[in-house]
Amino acid sequence: MSEPLYLADDDGLHPIDLVEQVIGANQWTHHRVGDDELAVEVAGRWCDYRLYFAWHREAAAIHFSLALDMRVPLAKRHDVGGLLAVINEKLWLGHFDLWAEDGLPMFRYAVLLRGTPGPSSAQIEELVSIAMSESDRFYPAFQFVIWGGKSPQDAVACALIDPAGEA
Repeated sequence: MSEPLYLADDDGLHPIDLVEQVIGANQWTHHRVGDDELAVEVAGRWCDYRLYFAWHREAAAIHFSLALDMRVPLAKRHDVGGLLAVINEKLWLGHFDLWAEDGLPMFRYAVLLRGTPGPSSAQIEELVSIAMSESDRFYPAFQFVIWGGKSPQDAVACALIDPAGEA
């Protein structure tokens, strides 16, 4: 016999309701796209981010994405594909991808909840924190490849240089 899809279904707490509580506590602009979806806007270090949460009941998973506010021109998509490979090698959780339709770089991650009581507030906060931190960290690399003509390896190396002090 298989495990229940999602134990918290019986308790009535929808996973996106919890996400909305966490987002609301941070006072970020958000709106419910539907019962199973939440869109959020938040300022990052280099640009504004659009966060999107979707509950997929059959998979018992929350899909999360964070889109960077930039468009990759068609002529640079091959180079950005190489950049994505270099960046993704450095990530422990999630991955960067390129939404082909709009050319938007995005961070993506799925949280599997099968057989669990559901996500905790701390898990949602950590997910958002990791996504924003990684997006802030690698945003310059996208800029270096798209506008600076750097190779993916050079762009990541430049983006990962830690400044020695503050100006």
